Amino acid sequence: MAEIRIVSFGYLHDQPPTDTDITLDLRRAFRDPHVDPRMRQLTGHDRLVQDAVLRTPGIRRLLRATTRQVQAYASGPAASRIVVGSGCAGGRHRSVVVAETLARRLRRRGHTVTIHHRDLHLPVVNR
Repeated sequence: MAEIRIVSFGYLHDQPPTDTDITLDLRRAFRDPHVDPRMRQLTGHDRLVQDAVLRTPGIRRLLRATTRQVQAYASGPAASRIVVGSGCAGGRHRSVVVAETLARRLRRRGHTVTIHHRDLHLPVVNR
């Protein structure tokens, strides 16, 4: 089985990772918890943010589709490592929740998954 690596990141901090097989750009299609002052300083590891992101219409469908897409890549004859990028504006909310949820789904299906939250430690982007 292929090793799966998931990288969450923020487009406003730096360029997206260039070694990804699949990149999810969560900026425009999905509600941003950053706009709610209660969640601005929180991260995707906080329950309030997780609930807000996972209740966003379409996000669960995206997670199901991405899980299937990763499994399709993993079934390829040369798939030894698959890298998934999960990006939002600041890399602290949507990208983290999606990365963690996707990792859980893939682990339940027997995959070995590592996660790297590239920009989670950086300050909140003022916008």
